[in-house]
Amino acid sequence: MTKLGVLYGLGVGPGDPELITVKAFRLLRECPVIAYPRKKKGAKSYALAIVELYVNTEEKEMVGLTFPMTKDREALELQWSKTVETVWGHLSEGRDVAFVTEGDPMIYSTFIHLMRLMQERHPQAEIRSIPGISSVNASASRLGIPLADGDEMIAIVPARDDYDKMREAIVSHDCIVLIKVAKVIDLMLRVLGDLGLLDKASVLTKVTSSEEMIWRDIRTLEGRELEYLTLMVVRK
Repeated sequence: MTKLGVLYGLGVGPGDPELITVKAFRLLRECPVIAYPRKKKGAKSYALAIVELYVNTEEKEMVGLTFPMTKDREALELQWSKTVETVWGHLSEGRDVAFVTEGDPMIYSTFIHLMRLMQERHPQAEIRSIPGISSVNASASRLGIPLADGDEMIAIVPARDDYDKMREAIVSHDCIVLIKVAKVIDLMLRVLGDLGLLDKASVLTKVTSSEEMIWRDIRTLEGRELEYLTLMVVRK
């Protein structure tokens, strides 16, 4: 009987290739199959761009897994089913699979859903998570500000189009990191303006990467279209 391969959720950091861990580097070299997320077939993968510096893709089996940006439940279930079975196909033949994801695989990552579905459909699969540096940690370093100290309270919150919820989250914590903030930047400017906290917030896009952008005066972002990988740090 063929020994099953191991599925690794491999965090490859926020963007700077030097922020990959030694363990992630070793597993990238050892795993025969490297899977990576993409929004559509043929699309560029942010996580793949990081790992390409460390592996010869011609010596690996590179598996692009498509995760469409849609709310169509039927289409999503069909694609997720296909994704799980594609990965399982390699595991069942004894090949280890490194699923690379930007940041950390256990913080708002595509890997989380893949792991849950794999456990549900193929409970015999061995799954391991290899932590990575998240954009949350990287943002604190780039801004030169601590996220939390002493008894302070911090929150990591997906930004929502809900004025009251966003206001409550900010009021209730000493520091808050809002991910996926691009789609509601004008709402957040309004919330922070009403709270008198516009000068306590910064916005970062693709932090630590060659495409990094940082705004310390966030008033200039009103009406702007920002990249998906954008977050806001509010430190009161």
